[in-house]
Amino acid sequence: MQNTVVVYGATGHTGRFIVAELVERGFVPILSGRDAGRLEVLAKEYDGLTVRPATADDPDSLDRALDGAAAVINAAGPFAVTAGPVVEAALRAGIPYVDVAAEIEANADMFANYAKAAAEAGVAVVPAMAFYGGLGDLLVSAAMGDWTTADEAHIAYGLTSWHPTPGTRSAGAISHDRRAGRRLRFSDGRLQYHDDQPVQEAWSFPEPLGVRQVIAEFTMADVVTIPSHLQIPEVRTYMSVEAAKDLSDESTPEPVAADGKGRSDQTFAVDVRVRAGDIERRLTAHGQDIYAITAPLAVEAVHRILTGRTRTTGVASAGSIFHAEDFLQALAPVLSVK
Repeated sequence: MQNTVVVYGATGHTGRFIVAELVERGFVPILSGRDAGRLEVLAKEYDGLTVRPATADDPDSLDRALDGAAAVINAAGPFAVTAGPVVEAALRAGIPYVDVAAEIEANADMFANYAKAAAEAGVAVVPAMAFYGGLGDLLVSAAMGDWTTADEAHIAYGLTSWHPTPGTRSAGAISHDRRAGRRLRFSDGRLQYHDDQPVQEAWSFPEPLGVRQVIAEFTMADVVTIPSHLQIPEVRTYMSVEAAKDLSDESTPEPVAADGKGRSDQTFAVDVRVRAGDIERRLTAHGQDIYAITAPLAVEAVHRILTGRTRTTGVASAGSIFHAEDFLQALAPVLSVK
């Protein structure tokens, strides 16, 4: 059915936000994931949504989960484990796939391993349709405007805090192991591993954040999504020091709801600057709760795919498949962009 969307990883922290967003926007979520008991509990909160348990190592269970659905949103990390099996099930079903992966390697794998199959199937596959990867890509794409190339893109994340979920910690550990503890940068048009020590610098965010210390080359999924379709040889991301400290501290607790929508009191600014020669363009987004904002990003993506408001098919990042400025305007109720 056109309005039925499977949410794989529905009971996770971000998955629950996605389920709520789908319901609010008139979609009918099908709840899927590994734990049947937790799925049933969540279903009761919505007067009995359909539950279809499935595991990434059981293709038949994934096929049953996606049967008859219009699309699937994968919110189950670590995506190094789930992204491949779930996108393969989506391709078998012939339905769009959207995920919220922040894992650099998992996103790179999606472009490298599934571009041909998705293009041949004529199926939209949108990885990293989330706060990290998707939002930065949309902002850079919008800031570029009529430019076809730029020399540099800088994306600074000003988070007042970062209380990571268990999924974030698990995904981070897998990424750390995959790159053998090395750090990453996107320079000279390619991903480069390096062992340089982190460097702090001052970044002037628009108010109310103002000047903050950030960690330079705190590399996020933007280094995969942006270069996948924009000719920018240098893509650099930065993270506010207080957020990076929270993330590195194993005692930092999980997010705690601070309002009726379940959002934490964390606020953020994503400040984007693109430079071509001597000209710089800048765009900044402000909002609340990096996990909560992922839900409208992912659901708006599904809505646009299902209503034919896309510019390409196959594996594509947010800024490539959607009209970036229009997409950002659609998020105005929860995201301020200027």
